[in-house]
Amino acid sequence: MIRLPTFEYRGARSVDEALAWLGELSGSADKDPEARVMLMAGGTDVLPNMKQRIFTPKVVGGLRGVRALRGVSDDPEQGLRIGAGVSLAELAASPLIRARYPALAEAAESVSTPQLRQMGTLGGNLCLDTRCNYYNQSEPWRKALDFCLKKGSDICRVAPNGQGCYAVSSCDTAPVLIALDARVRIAARGGERAIPVASLYDDDGIHPVRLRNDEVLRDVTIPPLTDGWRSAYLKYRVRGSFDFPIVGVAVAARFDGDVCVEARIVLQAVATHPLSLPTVNTMLRGQRWTPDLLDAAAEEAYRMAHPMDNTSGTIALRRRMVRAYTRRALESLLAA
Repeated sequence: MIRLPTFEYRGARSVDEALAWLGELSGSADKDPEARVMLMAGGTDVLPNMKQRIFTPKVVGGLRGVRALRGVSDDPEQGLRIGAGVSLAELAASPLIRARYPALAEAAESVSTPQLRQMGTLGGNLCLDTRCNYYNQSEPWRKALDFCLKKGSDICRVAPNGQGCYAVSSCDTAPVLIALDARVRIAARGGERAIPVASLYDDDGIHPVRLRNDEVLRDVTIPPLTDGWRSAYLKYRVRGSFDFPIVGVAVAARFDGDVCVEARIVLQAVATHPLSLPTVNTMLRGQRWTPDLLDAAAEEAYRMAHPMDNTSGTIALRRRMVRAYTRRALESLLAA
């Protein structure tokens, strides 16, 4: 049995209290072996990684009891607001989200198992650490190989001659929210800032999420959708449930009759961050979607995806699945 390391747990009652702890424990560094504090909501990723000694915080700040991080509300002018502490199960079951933002419900429902979706939260999923076959292993396993670049070595085991860490982004909700042009609100002791969800991520497998050590993700806002918007999320994985994505494809498009007015496609699990496909978006805009056009769009997605050999499936298989799942996702919008 792998046991948790020794740590102090503090349950926050408010965002301000959590921020005060981050200020007090000024040496904190999220996802760093010497971190003094980490925040968690459901703990479905943090606690297993602590057991593997990937994270070893001295203090864990619990956000599950913070009511300000809960709730889903809809405003005709401001759009849909989702608290960072809303569970994935709640997102998947919400009649409002299923009707108006089906891709988000599909993404939330695809995460892990029913039990973990009850615990896991939207904020936790957005802040999910990158994954790699050489990183997500027990400490003895990693130590025997002399660890990897993400854990203090000077070599990436996936690409020894590369320029950085190639651990992959695997959070299912992020590509959908990027496709829906969502924004995330981040709280700090000095105030708040709001940024596009796409700007939350960096092309860096070691430090993938652009959150400072003194910040807490507060909520997500999706702008109001006019008539004609459709969305979908498809996920390829080894098993039909539980697994992280080998390839994820999020698509959102607006139609005027049978002509696409706007399109956004975002790939997941093929790079260190959710990968937007601007050239594919341009191909699809202003067009009637014919079989040949969808084939060309899927081929362009295949061309732009450059996964590494660091998760389940071969590189060739993952690229082929990008092509196939992009085509299927686009087809599903036509059938909606």
